[in-house]
Amino acid sequence: MKEPDLQSELEVIIKQMGSVAVAVSGGIDSMTLAHIVQRKLGKTALMFHALSPAVPKEATERVKAHAKDGGWSLQLINANEMQDPSYLENPVNRCFFCKTNLYSRIAHFTSDWIVSGTNSDDLNDFRPGLEAAKTFQVRHPFVEVGINKKDIRTIAAGLGLNDIKSLPAAPCLSSRIETGLWVTNEKLVLIDDVERLLTMELGTGTIRCRITHHGVVIELEEALLQKVSRNLQFKVDGALRLHGYPGGTRYVLYRQGSAFLRDQL
Repeated sequence: MKEPDLQSELEVIIKQMGSVAVAVSGGIDSMTLAHIVQRKLGKTALMFHALSPAVPKEATERVKAHAKDGGWSLQLINANEMQDPSYLENPVNRCFFCKTNLYSRIAHFTSDWIVSGTNSDDLNDFRPGLEAAKTFQVRHPFVEVGINKKDIRTIAAGLGLNDIKSLPAAPCLSSRIETGLWVTNEKLVLIDDVERLLTMELGTGTIRCRITHHGVVIELEEALLQKVSRNLQFKVDGALRLHGYPGGTRYVLYRQGSAFLRDQL
């Protein structure tokens, strides 16, 4: 079968590296890679997770739980992107500055190969962070083998990672802020709070609380959008007001792609 062959090739590449540092965001890609690396390399594997207001609290909690259960050597670091004006200005290539800060911090702690959970599907998207990865010679084992998102979900299921095998894509919270609007702690906390509320009320799925030049817009996948009630809208408006934003938020169908790559909502 295709998936076992790909996984075997992946394990060969990882074994050849000898010792690696995995940048673990908390999403399915990097989490699955971390588990495979741990199982193949054991004590010679290091996992790095960045603590940041741009990282959902749920993702950090997930990383800590898996590290404990999987026996990972986990280091929680501050990537310092929130002190970088080039990042905070939120240009189209904001991810370049984010990843530059992240990989620079990881490289400060280790001389091992740094590896990411980038998969072959990501190469078809706008990913400025990949340019930053080149600077630090970051390797992408999934890409090297030709593993895509579907393959990763299959591998995760085969490894018994039932709590992450169906996780929806979850880019950093800064991706919800439209280009030209500064990234701030306050905006990121608002986004995380609202998305956590929506997840509790609607269940797991694709949920985006976007801050645009025209205000806050909630994007939901179709199945979740159909479940939105007046009571939920009231709760969300209340949460937004606590952060200084007016109510009356619009709910629209989710469209793939960061806000800064599309027409303004």
